[in-house]
Amino acid sequence: MSRKPRTCLEIEADLVAAATGDAEPGTGRRVEHHIDACAPCRGEFRRYREIDGVVGALRRAPAAAESVARAREGLESRLADLKSRLVSYRVFPSPLGHILIARSEHGVSLVEYLGEHTDLGASRLSRVTGVDPQEDGAEIEALYRELLEYLRGDRTRLEWPLDLRLARSDFHRAVLQATAAIPYGAVTSYAGIATEIGKPAATRAVAQALRWNPLPIVVPCHRIIGTSGALTGYAGHQIGLKQRLLAVEGVRAVGTLNDSRVARNTLYHYDRNDQREYCLPTCGDIARRPIGPVTLLASRELAGSLGLVPCTACRPDLHPLTV
Repeated sequence: MSRKPRTCLEIEADLVAAATGDAEPGTGRRVEHHIDACAPCRGEFRRYREIDGVVGALRRAPAAAESVARAREGLESRLADLKSRLVSYRVFPSPLGHILIARSEHGVSLVEYLGEHTDLGASRLSRVTGVDPQEDGAEIEALYRELLEYLRGDRTRLEWPLDLRLARSDFHRAVLQATAAIPYGAVTSYAGIATEIGKPAATRAVAQALRWNPLPIVVPCHRIIGTSGALTGYAGHQIGLKQRLLAVEGVRAVGTLNDSRVARNTLYHYDRNDQREYCLPTCGDIARRPIGPVTLLASRELAGSLGLVPCTACRPDLHPLTV
């Protein structure tokens, strides 16, 4: 786990004072000596200077003339842009390997599997334009704790504010939003997501969009599978990670790692109907249909929380699946 060095923490207040011109001469020299040898603090010092320059210009600008008002608006816009570019990140160990979590002032913008790597250079964040990464953030530590709780099965929701700045298009953003709505313990198909966003012919495009999901786990693309039930594609073909995440949620997979699919006979089935009835997998031919329009559910409790009722033909309330 990466942490800011103690020397950097100790000099942080002096760094701000020096950047704003409020430091004593001795403090200023100490800061100069430190940032000469420390690239992260040198970057922070530069950002503080930029922000102070914008604030100083705002303070000096008279409020009367229309042209000055426009200049003030421009300065305010520049300050907002500086803030928007700042993205804090941390790299943490986890049962799934090292994971990078990054967030901006708008919300979490990236969750990334880094495997054995622990440095920013291994992350796509280092290659994103218009972003100023900064390693730090107590808020990210809290997110990490919640993520570990989820991976242990102690938490079923990650209610994080999301910043979808890394979505590649409006279509990609719509796919991410629809995927984020799939509840814990449920799975549906790429075709189901395509139908949900009003583009039923775009199944392959949905799969491609989720291949570039910048927020795995919190935008749960592991809950999206092929119409045959196959666990196709995940985080660069890491099907093992998809299996493990689904297992945490009570969704079991069968088969080999290269030919893995959900065990439909262990899950309740919901094929949209006016009565909002969910079924046992033995009800009629439901388990033989493609998963496209069907949602699979790990428990009756989940079905109830979604406002579904037991099928009056197969009666899953009287004949529950054995775990």
